Amino acid sequence: MRTGHGYGGCHHGELLQGFFRGPDGRPRPGLVTLPSPVAGVHARFRPDPASPRVAVHPRDRTKAARAAALALRAVAPPDAPAGGRLRLTGPVPAGLGMGSSTADVVATIRAVADACGVVPDPRTVARIAVAAEAASDPLMFDDPAVRLFAQRDGVVIETLGPALPPLLVLGCLLDGGRPVDTPADAPPVPPPPVVDGYEELRDRLRTAVQRADPAGVAAVATRSARLHRTDGQLDRLLGAADEPGVLGVQIAHSGNVAGLVVDPAGTDPAAVLGRAARALRAAGLPVTGTFAAGSGAPAVAAGVHR
Repeated sequence: MRTGHGYGGCHHGELLQGFFRGPDGRPRPGLVTLPSPVAGVHARFRPDPASPRVAVHPRDRTKAARAAALALRAVAPPDAPAGGRLRLTGPVPAGLGMGSSTADVVATIRAVADACGVVPDPRTVARIAVAAEAASDPLMFDDPAVRLFAQRDGVVIETLGPALPPLLVLGCLLDGGRPVDTPADAPPVPPPPVVDGYEELRDRLRTAVQRADPAGVAAVATRSARLHRTDGQLDRLLGAADEPGVLGVQIAHSGNVAGLVVDPAGTDPAAVLGRAARALRAAGLPVTGTFAAGSGAPAVAAGVHR
């Protein structure tokens, strides 16, 4: 075995989250994340025949260490070492709802597999990731397809379309960017009428994606945000979204990263973003910058607006 390297990207919260019925008709938690251009996590794994366990740096990345051990059992040859040294680097902030722990885990699994000379398919990475951290974001998929992902089962419920329509997102922080821990226990299944409501949003998002409709995507994201957060922080975000040209909002459903959604093909999007940034600051919500998403890999569109 050799020293292996792996990478895991992050996301910018969700466009939709709730309970959705799979092929068996059983409701299960699911989400659609918004890809982010923020640099992700790099992992380096060096097998160590003298060690029976995985030592990780930084030491608090225990989920990544668990993922490394699980990946070794899943993809390594029978005579491979059971331990090694894992090092993680990257600027993804923890606790904001950007998938930092999943980025750690995905990068780790890929690094261990690389050390074994293996390229794991996304389904294998998803299975190991869920085993390592109980709930996982769909960061193991590198193509732009829009997936409704069962985060506690590690399976795709539905691929809603090939890519998001072009979007501009003006990022910000709710509650001062206070870190939030993702609950370890699965939430209870809501009553059937509530699940029906989520299924309606699923249908609306599928239609918006397939029609390349930015306003439709933003409307679903806004409704999902309203269903999951009812405090004054969301009220401030929604107030800023009243600026002309802003299509809606999106939030992290477990975290405080959020954004205003703008159509890049609309009338003078730069002016819209500038007004929206001033509205966010007036509402006490720190602006983190602007990025583009949709119709392929996201790319940085502009810096922080004044």
